[in-house]
Amino acid sequence: MLYKKWLEEWLELYVKVSTKDRTYNKYRQLANKYIVPVLGEYEVGELTAVQLQKFSASVSKMDIAYNTANGILSVLKSSLKKAVAMGVTERQFSDAIVRPRSRMGKITCFCMSEQKKIEKYVLGNDFPHLFGILLSLYTGLRIGELLALRWEDVDLKNGTATVSRSCHDSWRNGHYIKVFDTTKTQGSERVIPLPKQIVDYMKQIKKHTKSQFVVIGKTAYGAQIRSYQRTFDKVLQKLNIRHKGFHVLRHTFATRALEVGMDVKTLSEVLGHTNPVITLQRYAHSLMDHKTAMMNKVGRLLDSSAR
Repeated sequence: MLYKKWLEEWLELYVKVSTKDRTYNKYRQLANKYIVPVLGEYEVGELTAVQLQKFSASVSKMDIAYNTANGILSVLKSSLKKAVAMGVTERQFSDAIVRPRSRMGKITCFCMSEQKKIEKYVLGNDFPHLFGILLSLYTGLRIGELLALRWEDVDLKNGTATVSRSCHDSWRNGHYIKVFDTTKTQGSERVIPLPKQIVDYMKQIKKHTKSQFVVIGKTAYGAQIRSYQRTFDKVLQKLNIRHKGFHVLRHTFATRALEVGMDVKTLSEVLGHTNPVITLQRYAHSLMDHKTAMMNKVGRLLDSSAR
């Protein structure tokens, strides 16, 4: 069987029935764009360890994000392992593939002056839908979590928000629709304590909205991701702030939280990371000022001993 034909069967019979639609669509896109053009015409049983490693090496040289490269190889390895399990081929060599070295990009965030300009603009305009920008900036919510948040998830009396779902845009019948799904990982389901100042603003917004969603949109299902990203882009343009993706609001929240002394375990739970190690790896650079201050405290022992 040609590998491209097996990829099609694997996607339809195994991936589609066992994963989220978003994961299935992502795997299909990676397979069609990167794998099929190079390996698709080979018989599954003809793929050798050397061929697979050459392909892996070529992926590592592509001008793509590390997560994309890793996803391509995950599709390759998973599909070939299932081919053996289902008797399509007797042997496969995916275990011999050496993945490209992790290239975690530098985390960027808004500086304090940019953050204050954004806050002032959001609070100074009578556009309730913009409040989602401020909410993400002070909770670290991912955009999918933010736009899936309903008022029933918010306890204004106790000042908490329960994150139990997410959403994404899906292309159907010639246009984008909003699709609701579970959170990114099981660890992403969480209860977030809201800053008192945010609760006060939310109480005012709730008095004047009929939407079931915290961030309103043009439909009964609230704002769509692409539309809200464009809204955020326009805000940055008006403020003459260099373009940054919406996810940078989450990075900014994490950086500010560390700067004011929030411990990594607490931050990890608020962000919905699987464990604090992920938080440490991602935001270690944000701790540099804190590290410097602590080292200077240790250094003062030298001053005292010299007297």
